[in-house]
Amino acid sequence: MNHLHERPGVAGRGEVSRRPDGRLFLSIDTWDDADFALLAADMLPALPRPLYTVVDEADADLRARWETAGFTTRRREWEYVLGTARGAVSADVTISQPSDERRLSALEDTIRAEVSAAVGWQEMPAEILPRPDVPDVTKYVVAESAGDYVGLVRLAAVTRQPRIGLIAVRADWQRRGIGRALLTSVLDTLYYKGIRTVSAEVHEANLAAVALFEGAGARRAGSNLELVLR
Repeated sequence: MNHLHERPGVAGRGEVSRRPDGRLFLSIDTWDDADFALLAADMLPALPRPLYTVVDEADADLRARWETAGFTTRRREWEYVLGTARGAVSADVTISQPSDERRLSALEDTIRAEVSAAVGWQEMPAEILPRPDVPDVTKYVVAESAGDYVGLVRLAAVTRQPRIGLIAVRADWQRRGIGRALLTSVLDTLYYKGIRTVSAEVHEANLAAVALFEGAGARRAGSNLELVLR
């Protein structure tokens, strides 16, 4: 679902989109406080609750506009920048690009079900993309054991800098160093290609992911706030 809203005489527009977890996110694109208020006043009464948006925490003016419209902070995501490097992978798995789309899709389905049953998919990074019906295996690295995929990294293609869109390990294979092995392998591959940095977004409450990235030398480059109107 995508819906654009423009108001006559207002320099800006609002857009509503539905994320992979089913939640509705609203964005209002204008530099003027009065125009923002007019678009919000037009759109909010017609939209269901809860309603979400994401702002750069450093943009105090934009955050204030949303708070004036009734939104409150729900959570913070740290944005990390991580230098690539050559490194050795040590884990009880084989790390490589996937060769079987069906096994890759099955692993993503398993991980999604596990996340949904635990913290809920809504706790994953807000910008995560939906899984396509046929995954592009060139954007993945998987951990494999005895012919079974047990962990994965998915890279998002961006113009300036590769981004780690998802790193996950099947529940029954966690706490074996597989996440670290996957990350090390990706950093090594990108370094070999001449790419020196990669970015990632991590929910601040996901202490395991925070420890994984900071343990690999990642530095915090900023943060995003997910706001909600209930």
